Amino acid sequence: MGYLSAVTLLWAFSFSLIGVYLAGQVDAWFSVLTRVVLAALVFLPFLRTRHLHRALAIKLMVVGAFQLGLMYCFYYQSFLYLSVPEVLLFTIFTPIYVTLIYDLLHRRFSAWYLLTAAIAVLGAAVIKFEGINEDFVLGFLIVQGANLCFAIGQIGYKRIMEQERADLPQHTVFGLFYLGAVCVALPMFLLFGNTEKLPTTSTQWGILLYLGTIASGLGYFIWNKGATLVNAGALAIMNNALVPAGLIVNIVIWNRDVDYPRLIIGGIIIMASLWFNETWVKRQVERARA
Repeated sequence: MGYLSAVTLLWAFSFSLIGVYLAGQVDAWFSVLTRVVLAALVFLPFLRTRHLHRALAIKLMVVGAFQLGLMYCFYYQSFLYLSVPEVLLFTIFTPIYVTLIYDLLHRRFSAWYLLTAAIAVLGAAVIKFEGINEDFVLGFLIVQGANLCFAIGQIGYKRIMEQERADLPQHTVFGLFYLGAVCVALPMFLLFGNTEKLPTTSTQWGILLYLGTIASGLGYFIWNKGATLVNAGALAIMNNALVPAGLIVNIVIWNRDVDYPRLIIGGIIIMASLWFNETWVKRQVERARA
């Protein structure tokens, strides 16, 4: 849980940085391409072919294409239709996708994991349920595309690592994850990018540098490594921890109006779902499969 918690705090800034400084000002396709290229540059120096085989290389690239490449394509477009709080609201369905995809890959259905994910969704909904603008339907669908790709990617990586040897040094192969994302982002920018909306200020370039090297370059490796160390229920819950974390960043830095009672109640519900998963659900699932 430590890995996932650390990245949750790291990513809490991303929503506001994108929504405030990049959305509508810098071409979204360029932002995506810059972010994944910088992330790849962070990990390619660690790539070691002795730990690779063809099947693993292909799987890692496919997972990266989904979790980072396609997800970002949806994610950045969503800010053109939704505010930061609305994007946060519509990400609350990710835990459901995480749980269902994990069970689908294992050819089983764990109702208890789905229940813990649903409780976390309820907590996030309590926090972020508010008025939405006229573009909410399209924005909602775009965010769900991002959520689904993110869920496929992290569960796919978890599944890949379960099938590899336990002592595989993950940082020596993770560069291929980012190369897979580049294979999506580059053609999308060439096809749809607007070169007239490139960054024009040092702030915009600085934010892209931070998002690419730190939030993506370090963040996705730590998050995926953490995903291999927890069960599907805990992973699903941690996906929703971004909602209160993102709100806190808005409160402290950008002074957004927030309904404090909702924030407190929703946060308690999310923490309760995590406690429920770790203290009761895990034992029930292990007992049923014994």
